[in-house]
Amino acid sequence: MTLHFMSDNELSRLEILRDLGSRRLTTSAAADLLGLERRQVQRLAKAYQEHGATTLISKKRGRPSNRQSPAGLKDQALELIRTKYTDFGPTLAAEKLREVHGIIIGRETLRLWMLDAGLWADRVKRRGRVYQPRYRRECVGELVQVDGSEHWWFEDRGPQCTLLVFIDDATSGLMHLQFVQSESTFAYFNATQRYLEQHGKPVAFYTDKHAVFRVNKPSGLHGDGMTQFGRALKALSIEIICANSSQAKGRVERANKTLQDRLVKELRLAGVSAMEDGNAFLPAFMADYNTRFAKAPFNDKDLHRAMQPRDRLDEAFTWRAERTLSQSLTLQYDNILFMIEPSEFAQAAIGRRVEVVDFPDGRLEVRYKGRSMPYRTFDKLRRVAETAVLENKRLGGLLTLIRESQQTQPPGMRTSRGPKRRDQTKHMFSVG
Repeated sequence: MTLHFMSDNELSRLEILRDLGSRRLTTSAAADLLGLERRQVQRLAKAYQEHGATTLISKKRGRPSNRQSPAGLKDQALELIRTKYTDFGPTLAAEKLREVHGIIIGRETLRLWMLDAGLWADRVKRRGRVYQPRYRRECVGELVQVDGSEHWWFEDRGPQCTLLVFIDDATSGLMHLQFVQSESTFAYFNATQRYLEQHGKPVAFYTDKHAVFRVNKPSGLHGDGMTQFGRALKALSIEIICANSSQAKGRVERANKTLQDRLVKELRLAGVSAMEDGNAFLPAFMADYNTRFAKAPFNDKDLHRAMQPRDRLDEAFTWRAERTLSQSLTLQYDNILFMIEPSEFAQAAIGRRVEVVDFPDGRLEVRYKGRSMPYRTFDKLRRVAETAVLENKRLGGLLTLIRESQQTQPPGMRTSRGPKRRDQTKHMFSVG
């Protein structure tokens, strides 16, 4: 038994011809319904009576279209697109095929070919991810968004630098601004310490996935999967949350755009051209900004926690690294050999993990079980003032610092295993 498939139009013709054959319709009425001439209706009716309903099925069904492109043209066009026009859209690709290669193809035909070959995506698939807005947090201090914005803040009057921005999610108010050379652990140490001293401890900081905030290598840092900044916040009982996208921390991103417009112009009018003067200018600017743009929180409660005596900020915001003390009471850190002064306590630490605590001001201690051990140093490089080994999100600040270092110091640089400072030149180590 053979199955025959009919289109909706062909089934409609079949019903009309049946009514015509049973005399429920006249030829004129059937012609009007079919949109054909009387003579065409008569020929269809005769064919239907002689051969049945199959005579109404189009004879072109299953056969190649008379308007199809020549054999091989599709493969030729797609190969050219893959090799030369891989990122071209159908319209531009059709133009280039016609103008450069003499291949004439309609843009809609080419679009269908490219869709089938996976060389183009339809509008729905090309549409970006939709980010739904979320409500603000209810209270001040519940969530503070943090970001760094590198920009020519002083235009051509001063160097390019980075503005660290702390903005409260509940009010969109600026909580702290600080100009730094560029984003680094020590820069965030300093800015966060100033924030905490002024406002207290928030519930959480909301940041991006910069290496200061999040370990992006599978091996992690020191094996615990926590950055130096994350360790400092944990010691202070402050959570750190990393956003999956820049849209997720949209309040601080939008604030950055506003600051890159307004703050730059205000600095110009005030004649500020250096970071030190800029940091002195920022408190007055923040007060004016918050008067204009900050929103009232849903809840008047302030969730900042007061600093406690146990919250030792100078201790928390330090760079810490562990080393194994050798049999000769030595360890290496930042390409410098530290020789621990012999003592009964130092002898007990041989073969144990000791902690190197590097303070932002350049002081350094070697501790075992929380107790500092005196030491002497032997510089494995030439004893010259050391330039910083820097952690960079962007290259501009690093190159500026390198140029300044090359002009003032002889060659010689520490290994990157040391503290990755950014805003200052590291001091020489001294006897603890």
